[in-house]
Amino acid sequence: MDPAAPHLTLAAPLGDVPGLLSGLVDITGWLLTHWYLLALVVVGCWGAAEWVVRRLARKASAERMALELVPARHFDPGLEEIFRRGVQLARASTSMPWWAPRRTKAVQIRLRADGTAPLRYRIEGPAGGERLLSITPFGPAVTVKQGRPISDKPRKHVVRAEFILRGKPTAPLRDVPLDPDPLQPLVDAVSDLRAELGDLAELRLDIQRAPKWTLRARRIQLMSDARRRERREAQRAARWLRQDAAGVEDSLTWQLQQLVTGKPGGAGGGRRLVMPPVPRRVEPAEALGKLADDDHLVRVQLLVMCASDTEGRAEARLAQLQAALDVFNGGSRWAMRGWHLGPWRLGADRWPSRRSFERRWDLRHCQPPRPNWVRLEELTGLLKPPTAHCRLPLFASDLPTFQHSDPELLLQGVYRAPDGRRRLVATYARETLFEVGVGKAGGGKTERALAQAIGWAHVGGGLLFLDPHRDSWPRALPFLAHDHLAERIALIDLNASGPAPQLSSWNPIGMHQGQVAHEVVEAVSDAYATALGWDDASAPRALTILTAAVAVLVAVNSAACQAGRLEDQATVFHVRALLTDTPFRKAALAAVEGQLDEETRSWWQTVFPTLPPDAFAVVLNPIARLAANPVTRAFLGQPAGVYNIRAAMDNRMIVWVCPGGNGPTDRLITALLARDLLRAVRSRRDTPEAQRTPFRAYFDELITLTGAAPETIAAMFEDFRKYKVHVHGMTQLLARLPNPVRLSLVQNASTLATTAGSQSAVAPITAEWGDHPGPDIVAALDRYEHYMTLTIHGRRIGPVQITGPHLDDIFTDHARPHQAAALERSARLRAGAAPLEQLTARAAGQLARLGSFVGRRITAVPSAEQPREKEFG
Repeated sequence: MDPAAPHLTLAAPLGDVPGLLSGLVDITGWLLTHWYLLALVVVGCWGAAEWVVRRLARKASAERMALELVPARHFDPGLEEIFRRGVQLARASTSMPWWAPRRTKAVQIRLRADGTAPLRYRIEGPAGGERLLSITPFGPAVTVKQGRPISDKPRKHVVRAEFILRGKPTAPLRDVPLDPDPLQPLVDAVSDLRAELGDLAELRLDIQRAPKWTLRARRIQLMSDARRRERREAQRAARWLRQDAAGVEDSLTWQLQQLVTGKPGGAGGGRRLVMPPVPRRVEPAEALGKLADDDHLVRVQLLVMCASDTEGRAEARLAQLQAALDVFNGGSRWAMRGWHLGPWRLGADRWPSRRSFERRWDLRHCQPPRPNWVRLEELTGLLKPPTAHCRLPLFASDLPTFQHSDPELLLQGVYRAPDGRRRLVATYARETLFEVGVGKAGGGKTERALAQAIGWAHVGGGLLFLDPHRDSWPRALPFLAHDHLAERIALIDLNASGPAPQLSSWNPIGMHQGQVAHEVVEAVSDAYATALGWDDASAPRALTILTAAVAVLVAVNSAACQAGRLEDQATVFHVRALLTDTPFRKAALAAVEGQLDEETRSWWQTVFPTLPPDAFAVVLNPIARLAANPVTRAFLGQPAGVYNIRAAMDNRMIVWVCPGGNGPTDRLITALLARDLLRAVRSRRDTPEAQRTPFRAYFDELITLTGAAPETIAAMFEDFRKYKVHVHGMTQLLARLPNPVRLSLVQNASTLATTAGSQSAVAPITAEWGDHPGPDIVAALDRYEHYMTLTIHGRRIGPVQITGPHLDDIFTDHARPHQAAALERSARLRAGAAPLEQLTARAAGQLARLGSFVGRRITAVPSAEQPREKEFG
């Protein structure tokens, strides 16, 4: 082998180095000369990649789901429950196909208000995360419903904004407590939205897991910056230390000290050695802050859009939302992206940001311009719907607006919106089954009931207003004085006053109105027993005697009606004659022999003759008191009274009943009326449910009424709903009502309202609301102010503060004071009112007419029956 060969082999590559370098220089020069070609290639590759990514992202965005979360009023989650929900959201953001771009791997929280609801809370995300998100840690306190697509009509004025995190990137947002609700500022910001003006406000928060490679790069940068700052601080400290030491040595004091001590200068006595401070070790947890750990760290994007058909309202709404987000500001803060140049704002509404905003808004892509890294704990306030600690405004969708001509609505009062607007609010008549109003005298309970009753009457509804004190009738009279109402209004007034008083009449045991005999007997007997405190244990004999006597008189009246002799019917005052007048009793029993059941006949034949005379006193005493009062004798002593509450229900009558007081006699009258109402309502079972006419009964002064008939009033609140009769009760003190009545009232009340009163008086009502508001707040209400809960679409609304309606304000256009006197005359005439003297005289002669009728009935009996008649004596 040639010795020079290795040198040639090695020399060849070395000889090529200049050529290689020359080639590289040429290529570099060519690229620098033709740089635009390289730029076109790079831009082309980037554009092609972006086009592919966008196509894939659009395809992935089409496969999304939506869930709407509706919280219950008692929804009050803990921090752990909210945190677990955040973990679910972060996990669900990755439920996408492998090919889906990162911008689509996000879950979106939508907070939306359009004037029809306070704040709708909606979750949108990958379709694969639906099963994960459908079951929430909040339990049954939150209802999860499938979200329907939302389509918005175009608005004339739209503003957009994107919020990014500013401040120290490692610092957290403010730790906002859960009470009051962190969403309260957002709710307040949209509380005055008006749907009729096209107002709309929506906030969207996108959550996705933080990309790890970006997070690592950011950590390296933050650590480098921290070390650099620490070195700078150390150098600055050393510089200041040297300057301080040099200043001390050059001072006159230091020089004098050297002369006094005798220490020479020079090398041994030169300047002191200054040790510069060593840079402090940078701790990762301190330098990285919330970015130190990967766990529960997410990237977020916050977009806001406001719109309206009225100029200026959208911009004002955006400013309110911006202020609402300030509650989260701490070491980091939410700031609106963009710049302000005088009156112009360069942001999401201007080029070039607007197109990116709209694409992310429409396709639900998460591409924040800044990392916007936060921990789940910082988003606690936004990871759940509004809680029990959030005050929600009431919109028309929550509480309908009252319309005077709408028969479907029932007036409740005046609601003052957060922006100061006032509107009449109502509940749906078909859902307002029972109402309870509590509060001190003069607080507005009766005024509110009157406004409701007058509104109901003007749309064709029938009602009974039972007022023991009669104050409500003159108050309502001017507002009912309309020709189309006059033919439906009847006044039953037992407060006989004036020089020529007139009364209506009623025969509780009359049979001329088609009643069922045994129901009438039961109603009268139960009314007496309730008013007098009788029961099977305390007064069994009195109950038996009264029931047997009423049964005979009802049978006599049935016979009189069958014979067409309506004016020959017996009244309750003839119980005395039946029990103490032997000839009359024999004649009456003989007249109705075929109509009495075997047990009743047997009682009169075998038991009655054995009773001592003093056994009848307990039965006759209350009847004697009724007879001693000319008003009650005239009212109950007529054979064919006009009062017929069943006919009033079926014919949509407006009946005002004023018993006239709360004494023993008045309580007995009230008990008879209440029990007759219960009998009449239950008799509607003979009518198909769809054909039953709705009817409303208003009971003022429940304490007085329930004192006479507690069990009857309780039964009304339990049974009347089935027969489309709805009861509205008012009382000053719930605690003074009998326990059965109180329990039935509170249990079945569709509306529960209270005005001001003592704390002890309103405490039973506020206790039903969980003392939110408390008794102290309710006790301080102004006159006509109410706190109440209402039922709308089967859901409880409130407690909400509502101003009670005032007749002079609400029904100003309905007032006809000049027609009031004519209406009162018409109402008495329709109730069959007659002069008191005339009715008294007729009642006094009724026993003679009844005796004549039953006597003729005896003569018509065959002679073979006569011996049997003698056995009754």
